[in-house]
Amino acid sequence: MQQVLATLSRLAPTELTITIVGETGTGKDVVAHAVHEHSARRDGPFVVFDCGAVAANLAESELFGHERGAFTGALATYSGAFERANGGTLFLDEVGELPMDLQPRLLRALENRGVRRVGGTQYRPIDVRVIAATNRDLPSFVKARAFREDLFFRLAAALVPIPALRHRLEDLPLLIPVLLADLGAANLNVSDETYLRLAAHTWPGNVRELKNTLASALAFADGGTLQPSHLHFMPAATDPRPLDQLMLGGKSLESLERVAIAQTLAQHGGNKSQAAQALGISISTLYEKLKKFGL
Repeated sequence: MQQVLATLSRLAPTELTITIVGETGTGKDVVAHAVHEHSARRDGPFVVFDCGAVAANLAESELFGHERGAFTGALATYSGAFERANGGTLFLDEVGELPMDLQPRLLRALENRGVRRVGGTQYRPIDVRVIAATNRDLPSFVKARAFREDLFFRLAAALVPIPALRHRLEDLPLLIPVLLADLGAANLNVSDETYLRLAAHTWPGNVRELKNTLASALAFADGGTLQPSHLHFMPAATDPRPLDQLMLGGKSLESLERVAIAQTLAQHGGNKSQAAQALGISISTLYEKLKKFGL
């Protein structure tokens, strides 16, 4: 994440189109808003257009606007997302879900820096910086002809991947206090056992799932400390892949060792003797590693 943040700090002041890539729940919308806030457009509007949440028959009007009488029900002139974002930033969330028939119009708007409303003839210049986000593998979509190649390259001026939470569990001690403060529980303590239990979870829903888990735990935390018994996780399917098929390449051995120890301890309820046996190391070696990793 330090590398991601360093990249974003360089990109934010520019006018480059950025596409943020990451799984659902990794906080792509938060990243996009942060880029806007650290750009020269921070005083302008930040408009979100969710490409996957708008009905296909309404997407064109919602994105580009329409003139009165353009179609049945168009009782008044309507400014689309591009016009509303004029002078600021337009965030195209889940851009991989944009209907194919709208992709040429989006490309034209990006290339010409202007839009024409549905049912209109006037070309309207627009001063907008576009940030896109997707949880899709867009190159594969392009290969399958489900996404236009020219639009992909226009959006991919700068691609920023956001790692899944399970790949950066060492961030939990930094993330959890921030999320608790956002939930109005800044003064709540978190026990070491709770951190171990949280580190043992796979987090398929990423940071969004972590925040929801903490919000749920607050309802059970009567004292001033969050305990493992307060945590309630959504049932998750067991990963059927063998170890040699997991995405471990590029990770330091130290980080993998830390996660393995934390997860094994949590699986054995904090019993160090059982955890050491499961890990195939002596209890004294386990204590040394716990001290080394601050667990």
